Amino acid sequence: MISTPRQHRREYGRRIVMDNQVLILAVAWYMVFVCSTSLHEAAHAFVAWKLGDKTAYYGGQVTLNPAPHIRREPFGMVIVPILSYLLSGWMVGWASCPYDPVWALRYPRRSAMMSLAGPGANLILVLLAAVIIRLGLALGWFYAPESIGLTNVTEAASGGLWPSVAIVLSILFTLNMLLFVFNLIPLPPLDGSGALPLFLDESAARRYLEFLSQPAFSIIGLLVAWGLFGYIFRPIHTLALNLLYPGAGYQ
Repeated sequence: MISTPRQHRREYGRRIVMDNQVLILAVAWYMVFVCSTSLHEAAHAFVAWKLGDKTAYYGGQVTLNPAPHIRREPFGMVIVPILSYLLSGWMVGWASCPYDPVWALRYPRRSAMMSLAGPGANLILVLLAAVIIRLGLALGWFYAPESIGLTNVTEAASGGLWPSVAIVLSILFTLNMLLFVFNLIPLPPLDGSGALPLFLDESAARRYLEFLSQPAFSIIGLLVAWGLFGYIFRPIHTLALNLLYPGAGYQ
């Protein structure tokens, strides 16, 4: 079949639209990732500062500005998210918040509250996205999609900027749910392991924190957590979506 110039123009136009959509999606993922991760680390730093450890405060981590967090972990905040998106279509990465281990051993319960602050910040963003989506449903801006994906937790009822808003809200909901659940797995070096001293007496909590400080356990913990995560996250995410859309029956 011989293609005509008009067909060439149509194909070229479709490629431009598809390229623009891929670019918009990548930018949306990265913006949400950077903002969510910065809030996570800022929450750690803020709670530690208020509870007596000023290490992160002096390091400039008590801020929503992504720059200090990126400077501290450029590989986890820039390179890994971009590579993971190119390879899998979604973003994963990390940042870190400095703290005084002597302070943590002296005040294990304060250290545990610092650990919970990061996932708590991600949960707040999940709830914020959910409230906006529910408001948009009530006002006719969004509707519940027939099938759910990482970037289509909700869909726009009209054109213009609304499809982009729906994508950003979908990523905000899903990514922060992912960060919340993953970080609460009680294995080192994840925040869930740091929260366990809340349930121990001070002597046992100190021994536990000393035990966690060994680097080998962090490597093993990450490998095990990553292996378990898919089994843990899928039912929690599905439950959250069915709470967001009562009666939808997502599976």
